[in-house]
Amino acid sequence: MNTEAKIFVAGHNGLVGSAIVKGLRRMGYNNLLIKNRSELDLLNPNSVTDFFQLEKPEYVFLAAAKVGGIVANNTYRADFLLENLSIQNNVISSAYKSGVKKLLFLGSTCIYPKNASQPLNENSLLTSELEYTNEPYAIAKIAGIKLCESFNIQYGTNFISVMPTNLFGPGDNFNFEKSHVLPALLRKIYLAKCLQEGQIGAVLRDLNESNETKALEYLNSIGVANGFVNIWGSGKPLREFMWSEDMANACIHIMKNVNFSDLHNSKEEIRNTHINIGTGEEISIENLAKLIAQVIGYSGDFHFDSTKPDGTMRKLTDVSKLHSLGFKHEISLREGIERVYAWYLENSANVKH
Repeated sequence: MNTEAKIFVAGHNGLVGSAIVKGLRRMGYNNLLIKNRSELDLLNPNSVTDFFQLEKPEYVFLAAAKVGGIVANNTYRADFLLENLSIQNNVISSAYKSGVKKLLFLGSTCIYPKNASQPLNENSLLTSELEYTNEPYAIAKIAGIKLCESFNIQYGTNFISVMPTNLFGPGDNFNFEKSHVLPALLRKIYLAKCLQEGQIGAVLRDLNESNETKALEYLNSIGVANGFVNIWGSGKPLREFMWSEDMANACIHIMKNVNFSDLHNSKEEIRNTHINIGTGEEISIENLAKLIAQVIGYSGDFHFDSTKPDGTMRKLTDVSKLHSLGFKHEISLREGIERVYAWYLENSANVKH
């Protein structure tokens, strides 16, 4: 993949896509195709087909997806399944038809069974049932993996699937209903700190609210008060988190250096050719909250609401395949939290609330 290659990054405005775009530009790749939804609706098969036939991208990073946390996944089940299937089918089939040299499909580690052995190895895919709360999203991503594999087997394409762990970084979604656990926790703890320190102006700016009473009522409804933060679940589940720019570097490394032929033995059935992208390190939700509090400077209490679902109790990726392909992450969890907190303070007026 030379620096003049025409590269399409689908989903360039999201956490994953924006990190990939930033990484590509930093490495000298400037011939990038990026389209907003108003310019290219990936849910519309005719629009996607026309785009690929007109632009003829050589490489594709398929980072576009409908994403969200445990609440959104469990609430909008049909939307998550239907929209992700549509995006994947449209982009992958059009990539084949237009002769794309290489495509990288980004999924999620939620593809693995709820009770899979830990750490999660690529070969545990489809060995037992999925976690119920994110089953539709996981099924869509599994379909994407199998679609890439099937095109490769039937048509000789070079479509590779990667499964990132939980990501966080610049451009994250901090909406309390739709965000993932780390940005939601960070924002809750930040607001609790503001209340603790009497910085009501900062709270009102963050919530885009002029009425103090309404702001306090809203915070109370989501479990944030002066010196108090309520957190869904027991706090015991273990999670792995990766700095989004590390993930982007891993994707670019794989796009440049790894081919589908490197990921299977053609003498056997071709399965599980996807690659986990993660750190191989984990932390409990309770200790994550404490770490964020340390970084932010919050000294209040936490309450864990065990009446709310925990989701999968442990979800650590086996990153031995990734390491064998020549990539290892660089940014520690604490450093990443420090960076994203600084980013949030600077950009909170413009982030997704």
